[in-house]
Amino acid sequence: MEKNTYTSPLSGRYPSQEMNYIWSETSKYSTWRKLWVALAETEKELGIDITDQQIEEMKAHIFDIDYEVVAKREAECRHDVMAHVYEFGMKCPNAKPIIHLGATSCYVTDNTDVILMTEALKLVKQKLLVVIQNLRNFAEQYKHTTCLGYTHFQPAQLTTVGKRATLWLQDLIEDLEELEFVESHMKLLGCKGTTGTGESFMKLFKDEEKVKQIDGKIAEKMGFDKFFAVSRTNLYKKAR
Repeated sequence: MEKNTYTSPLSGRYPSQEMNYIWSETSKYSTWRKLWVALAETEKELGIDITDQQIEEMKAHIFDIDYEVVAKREAECRHDVMAHVYEFGMKCPNAKPIIHLGATSCYVTDNTDVILMTEALKLVKQKLLVVIQNLRNFAEQYKHTTCLGYTHFQPAQLTTVGKRATLWLQDLIEDLEELEFVESHMKLLGCKGTTGTGESFMKLFKDEEKVKQIDGKIAEKMGFDKFFAVSRTNLYKKAR
């Protein structure tokens, strides 16, 4: 089964190869592993007994995912995240005891959604900038080429092809501004424990000030400068 391409009824028709990869299983689950590395690095920095060897072992297997082992384990435990923790632990025997330490499932699932959405936004922005530049060049090239203007779907005063193109360009620039606004407000969930209280990390660190640093450190490692102050993760556990 192809793991490097997102599959849906529309994925073979509309998205670019780059966008399909962003939403692929390989992209998704390797991001889970990057988040586990970021968590381990953060916990080490804050005083948990985690070695550089354990972290390097995890980094070496970011993309080395045995999906058959994952599927078999998930059929047994009925939990996708724990199935991946199990398979990652098989690849990283030294790091096995500290993978996902103190975290809940939404640490990897929800943060990965935010990360992939942000990557997708950046890809759309990149392609939009190319279209804007090309359209700008077109408008400049034909700024003196006369054509009829239109009003109420009827011929009106003369304008130019370049001027007409600037109208399309204006719409795209507004789209770009909207994209940049959304991109600038993207926040990582962070790592807040099973119900968002951080209790599991208080048990680990026994130090509230250290627990308060976890979200910011992980966000920085994953390329974000903002994170949600509070969350209810993991809500389905809370409701059961």
